[in-house]
Amino acid sequence: MSEHSQARRDAMAAHDSTYWLQGTRIAGMDEAGCGALAGPVVAACVGMPPQPIIPGVDDSKKLSPMRRSKLYDMIISSAWFIGIGMADVQEIEEMNILNAAKLAMTRAANGLDETDESRCDLLLIDARQDLPLSVAQMGITHGDAVSYSIAAASIVAKVTRDRLMKSLDADFPGYGFANHKGYGTAMHYETILRFGPSKIHRMSFLKNLCEKGRN
Repeated sequence: MSEHSQARRDAMAAHDSTYWLQGTRIAGMDEAGCGALAGPVVAACVGMPPQPIIPGVDDSKKLSPMRRSKLYDMIISSAWFIGIGMADVQEIEEMNILNAAKLAMTRAANGLDETDESRCDLLLIDARQDLPLSVAQMGITHGDAVSYSIAAASIVAKVTRDRLMKSLDADFPGYGFANHKGYGTAMHYETILRFGPSKIHRMSFLKNLCEKGRN
């Protein structure tokens, strides 16, 4: 690990330690897939113990797929709470992506703060807050680069969604979901124009592209 990465990890752990030292039990929340053209949005709620700190936990976007996968396994083994929530394409189309992401986050927190083992005093959320939950919440801008707990949640959400999109590749061959995971790469746009949208494409995200394809 580079000195810069070590410093980032220490800073994120120090951020969360402020709560731990006060006796405040925290969990982190983040989502993956808001900007994709296809597939669900996936949220993860993760409660990490104050010790041991897992080396390398960071904003999932800054990590390689192999590194994310290894950290995912370590987080799953260490966390005192793991919740996964999703909102599918139909829900994204019906309520828009922002509200669908909030729905996925609310589902991810199902079971949080219901028992002594899952007790949470404060939920740290990447950028968003005001979810319909009884637990106290705090939204943190760029939280996946600030909070160790949110960074852990970002890794769980990203790996979960990536694995789901890989599995969907077999159901919708030709679109390359295993490679681009539903995001707007040049290859993805080309396959949409060639084959047309699939059942898991977000039509509201593709309106201009589909109109272009008909011209």
